[in-house]
Amino acid sequence: MTSSIDSLGSEDQLVKRAIDALLVALGPVETSRFLALKQAGQLDSVAQHRAWQASLDRDELYAEVFAEPHTIKEN
Repeated sequence: MTSSIDSLGSEDQLVKRAIDALLVALGPVETSRFLALKQAGQLDSVAQHRAWQASLDRDELYAEVFAEPHTIKEN
């Protein structure tokens, strides 16, 4: 029997789907603000931002940020 978590795919896919939903609902600025909210036990904001930046693909990020509304691609 497959659990409901297994049916969603990997954690990475789940996070991407959640961020895509936030981008559609809130837009890039408010999504960024939401994701930057301080959570207990997380890195300080500078370390968190640097870690996030290191994981980005510039061309993919620009394509998503400057895409027409509601055209965010799904993998």
